[in-house]
Amino acid sequence: MVCSALRRVICVYIGLARKASHAYRSYQHQAWGSSKPTAACAAQAASGSVVELLGKSYLQDDHSNLSRKVLSRVGKNLHNQQHHPLWLIKERVKEHFYKQYVGRSRTPLFSVYDNLSPVVTTWQNFDSLLIPADHPSRKKGDNYYLNQTYMLRAHTSAHQWDLLHAGLDAFLVVGDVYRRDQIDSQHYPVFHQLEGVRLFSKHELFAGIKDGESLQLFEQSTRSGHKQETHTMEATKLVEFDLKQTLTRLVTHLFGDGLEIRWVDCYFPFTHPSFEMEINYHGEWLEVLGCGVMEQQLVNSAGAQDRIGWAFGLGLERLAMILYDIPDIRLFWSEDERFLKQFRVSDINQKVKFQPLSKYPAVTNDISFWLPSENYAENDFYDLVRTIGGDLVEKVDLIDTFEHPKTLRTSHCYRITYRHMERTLSQREVSSVHQAVQEAVVQLLGVEGRF
Repeated sequence: MVCSALRRVICVYIGLARKASHAYRSYQHQAWGSSKPTAACAAQAASGSVVELLGKSYLQDDHSNLSRKVLSRVGKNLHNQQHHPLWLIKERVKEHFYKQYVGRSRTPLFSVYDNLSPVVTTWQNFDSLLIPADHPSRKKGDNYYLNQTYMLRAHTSAHQWDLLHAGLDAFLVVGDVYRRDQIDSQHYPVFHQLEGVRLFSKHELFAGIKDGESLQLFEQSTRSGHKQETHTMEATKLVEFDLKQTLTRLVTHLFGDGLEIRWVDCYFPFTHPSFEMEINYHGEWLEVLGCGVMEQQLVNSAGAQDRIGWAFGLGLERLAMILYDIPDIRLFWSEDERFLKQFRVSDINQKVKFQPLSKYPAVTNDISFWLPSENYAENDFYDLVRTIGGDLVEKVDLIDTFEHPKTLRTSHCYRITYRHMERTLSQREVSSVHQAVQEAVVQLLGVEGRF
């Protein structure tokens, strides 16, 4: 199987790397952000059957598809590194919620969890959120699995059920999340999310509402596009109003007054009704977060049957790239002092506009191959390129698809753009990386090269 083959990428890569130039081997340390392999990477290289991650051991099986590139990022916690741009966004959101929402004792209403382990069970990541067993978001091609039971979380929502079950009714969760995706300036296999949840009792929701004591949270009716079958329309509209008001205040705090906002109906398995918030920023409509009224089945299963609530999730990189005008998502992993020093500000609310580093020239190389008759997933190819090329790879574009008229075989041609963010690359060192990609794609993905 393709994913089983990907488990062997490290062993194969070691052999391929020996064929590469000295410049290429030197680059790998920079690409993976460390002068030596992390404990997780070293453990995987030493044993093909067990992965050591964050102090725990996980047996590998045919679901395992973690690459060294991704494992090297686990535990970095950029959102907790002081003065990192993602830390600035997190702290601004935290400060806003702490100041705006306080309990009766004048203590913050929302608890914040920003150091929960990114290793979760598939039940936490999917089933607890009512994601169907056949939902495409579960595919191995889109996620990073340690084995059939454990995975790297694909969203911070994976912690919702546990925190609700613990009795919390207002909290923020911040953390790194992992998804296999395309390669370009907006996508990276590791990014960071901030999740917010708030539940209301009948008294809390209807307090201050005329004749509120006669209103109810729940009823048995039919589901519509506007509400769930167990929610009254009055309760749904009040929760929706509070959610949208809360998020409008948040983005106003982040972006400033006068921001034009619109709400777009959408679908999430764990909320209904569901919305995406878009803002008009510098004349362009941008989607910045998703949200909705929590599915009551989820809330009930966590033991909060007498409450109703909302949830939202946003991407820290997405906000930081917009707010600070950061053009390439790889920059968040840069250790270049010219990048990092721009965010060392005395006030987290201070306006920062990223001053671009000198953009070094790109080097492009194409790769063409015949696809195998089955089990080819494009994200497997992207993951392999990331594993070998590291952050040297700026983007990968599928530029041509060809079907042979007689054999009906399909060929893909991809253009790989290589660009170092801190220096000029030579064609020789790029060629070494590209050759390693060519050899690995044949050995690991079962394609037939056309190079």
